[in-house]
Amino acid sequence: MPSIGIIGTGMIGGAIAQRLGAKGIAATVANSRGTEALRELVAKAGPSITAGTVEEAAIKDIVFVSVNWPKLQAIFAKLPAWNGRILVDTNNPMQRPPLPPIDVAGRASSAIVQEWAPGARVVKAFNHHYFMNLEKAPDADGGRRVLFYAGDDEAAKAEVAELIDQLGFFGLDLGDIEHGSRLFQSPGGPLIAHDFVKIDNPLP
Repeated sequence: MPSIGIIGTGMIGGAIAQRLGAKGIAATVANSRGTEALRELVAKAGPSITAGTVEEAAIKDIVFVSVNWPKLQAIFAKLPAWNGRILVDTNNPMQRPPLPPIDVAGRASSAIVQEWAPGARVVKAFNHHYFMNLEKAPDADGGRRVLFYAGDDEAAKAEVAELIDQLGFFGLDLGDIEHGSRLFQSPGGPLIAHDFVKIDNPLP
């Protein structure tokens, strides 16, 4: 089992930690405020989730990054070299309402993340849902909740897909960063904020 880190423990990062904890999958969570600020999340997520420093979370095999976009580039500048480890990009170029979305000049936001994190194998995932849907059990609505993912590295996508399956979600590969990730990039992606459920045993 690859080691897992989560950098950023807001609504999305916290929801991911809880889903991992519900399956007993070990992960190190970290944020800029230090381990004391993580006590409540760790207690809620369960014993497989531990608090650590940003540097400790960043050296894991699979690293979820869930940081507000305006702070994202500065965070990446402080992290150790990626050296081919997997970066799960859960971010969108958004600010807290009522502030407007960030202007990324029509680019795929995960392509920008790739530039900010050289050496990382970037997979965009876990970002098209409202956080409440990620917090719920993946089978809460009679099937498996769909999670989209996209990336340029097929092996990295396969590892993320395996983790998605272990968590109980139904992963759907939408292709590469340049084209596929735009489909569930907010704002504007046609698949953003839709709560799709894969029914495993449909009626005849």
